[in-house]
Amino acid sequence: MLGFVPPKGLLLYGPPGTGKTLIAKAIANEMRVNFITINATEVLAKFYGQSEAKLRSVFHTAAQSSPCIIFIDEVDALCPKREHAETEVEKRVVTTMLSLLDSISNGEKQNCRVVVIGATNAPDRLDSALRRPGRFDREIEIGIPNSKQRLCILKRLLAKTPHTVSDSQLESISALMHGYVGADVSSLCKEAGLLAVKRTMCSTGEEDSAGLSDLVVTEADLRKALTLVRPSAMRAVVVDVPQVYWSDIGGQEDTKQKLREAVTWPLLHPEAFLRMGIRPPKGVLLYGPPGCSKTLLAKALATESQLNFISVKSSDLFSKWVGESEKAMKEFFRKARAASPCIIFFDELDAIAGKRGRDSGENSVADRVLTQLLNELDGVEPLKNVTFLAASNRPDAIDPALMRPGRIDRILFVAPPDESSRREIFTIHLKKMPNDLTDVEVDELARKTSFFSGAEIVAVCREAAMEALRRVSECFSLEFTSHRFFTKYYRITTPLV
Repeated sequence: MLGFVPPKGLLLYGPPGTGKTLIAKAIANEMRVNFITINATEVLAKFYGQSEAKLRSVFHTAAQSSPCIIFIDEVDALCPKREHAETEVEKRVVTTMLSLLDSISNGEKQNCRVVVIGATNAPDRLDSALRRPGRFDREIEIGIPNSKQRLCILKRLLAKTPHTVSDSQLESISALMHGYVGADVSSLCKEAGLLAVKRTMCSTGEEDSAGLSDLVVTEADLRKALTLVRPSAMRAVVVDVPQVYWSDIGGQEDTKQKLREAVTWPLLHPEAFLRMGIRPPKGVLLYGPPGCSKTLLAKALATESQLNFISVKSSDLFSKWVGESEKAMKEFFRKARAASPCIIFFDELDAIAGKRGRDSGENSVADRVLTQLLNELDGVEPLKNVTFLAASNRPDAIDPALMRPGRIDRILFVAPPDESSRREIFTIHLKKMPNDLTDVEVDELARKTSFFSGAEIVAVCREAAMEALRRVSECFSLEFTSHRFFTKYYRITTPLV
């Protein structure tokens, strides 16, 4: 009636598990139309012309049973960029797909009411010819749900499950599920159900099946499941973050507060920053002498904030293969975006982002990695709900382009501990070992370890305990560490600062 052909193609893209396939099926059910699924493994064949014939057969079946939706899952696997195709079969399949989409959108089959929906988590790998108007006319991002959306998913999944979890408790739990997609929430509920079954069977006895009739999921089950089910975006990232808390770090109170303000507040309360018109810091650099708790502060921040945390070292990035180092950098940031809100931490930043031109050659690996890092921080793709946190002993060796506002917005100096902080560090570590030190002796140790870093104070405590064990190495029966052992080791330790 309006004189134009309606869109015939729709591309859904987003991280795995966000519900792309579920949305396509829901559309078909709501519209009460036929639904045909295409998988790359079912189409691709080794014999010449067989793959194209299968594809034409699917479109012919859809035309015969219209109105119909053709859903192509992982469309990037079926139609990759032709310049990157590994076989001639892939190129021919892409060409055939283009022809079939054109036959629908150009109205060659006037009575054919067929819509093609493609789904992918890597739209950049899709052949560019498919993404022009007339083929996949609309592209819709299915992103990671926010806290409110996760709460809705959680309530919907628990609606048919007997549970004793209140709405306020569900809100509290959903607020901790940073980076969880719909599939992760579903796995969480299943894990909570299994925990409830185990708990009930342990209390009633495995032989007593009647006791399972009173089975309910509790808040404790959900919170336990939360520790067992990680966000799918983080499962490929093996990060072992020790349980370090602010209370484990002596002193540095000002730095701790500035880290909360620069990292935790914007990621946990973005709406407050938006309301106040404040642009949150994109990057934070911790710098200072070795052993002054820079890395420890980052670990404590990850533990206390309960945010997703990705740690990157130079050994994780640099590769002997051309292009692999830049690809690794891009992949780390892709995972951080998928797991947002997230902290991505670069230890020893000067080893990764040193001043350009240090290495021989105009286009060294280090320079290309730095360029990729700069693009990730303020390139075309926004770094939303991801904070770049770095630590370095040598800020002077870092490239100036990275140090400007808009990339690294906050530069925090982590100073060697003063006398009060040194006393606090001694107190923290003395609590972990039996000793006979009085408060006066601890004060003396703090006073006489001027210019010692936190790591050096920890080393003094460790060596004093080892000296105590050496004295009784035959029976290991000593029950406490003496003040004289501490005195011996702080006297022979030379501070690096």
